[in-house]
Amino acid sequence: MIRLAFTEEQVAQLRYERFHHPHPRVQTKMEAVLLKSEGLPHKEICRIVGITANTLRAYLREFLAGGVEALKEFRVSSSHGALHDHRTTLEAYFREHPPATVKEAAARIEEFTGIRRSETQVRKFLKSLGMRRLKVGYIPAKADPEEQERFKKRRTGAPAGRGARGRSHRAVC
Repeated sequence: MIRLAFTEEQVAQLRYERFHHPHPRVQTKMEAVLLKSEGLPHKEICRIVGITANTLRAYLREFLAGGVEALKEFRVSSSHGALHDHRTTLEAYFREHPPATVKEAAARIEEFTGIRRSETQVRKFLKSLGMRRLKVGYIPAKADPEEQERFKKRRTGAPAGRGARGRSHRAVC
C-alpha cells in the first residue's frame, strides 16, 4: 500500500484537473489520485474509475515522484521501425519503379538500406505506403479468334453463344 500525504492545494488542483484537463486519460489519473486523497481503499478506487490495481499503483508512483504536474504528462509510445527513416526515399523509388514481386521489393530495400526484412514485413511496409498488390492477367500470345469459333462449332454443332438446341443462354440474376 502506497501512503501519500496531500496538501489542500494539491487536492484543489486534482479536483479542477479531473474535469478540465483536455485529455481523458489525464482526467482518469486525476480522479484516481483524488479518490486516494479521500482515503478510499485501492480496490474501491479501481472499481469506481475502471482501472486495474497495477495502473492505480503506477498513477500513485507518478504522483509521489512529481506531484500533480507529473500526472499531467501523457506519454504516448510510438514505435517507428527501422524502415521509417528511409520511408520517403523508398516510396519515391517504388513509385518510379514498382516491384513485380514482394521478394523483389525486399531485395531492393536490402540493397538500398542494408535492412533485411521478411516478405510479410515488406508487404506491410508497402501497404503502409499506399501500394497494393495487383494481379497480372495473361493474354495468350497466339490467340486466333477464328480458330476458337471453329472449335466451338465443332464441339456443339451450334453457332457460338448458343446451346445445343440453338437457344441463347441467359444469366438469371
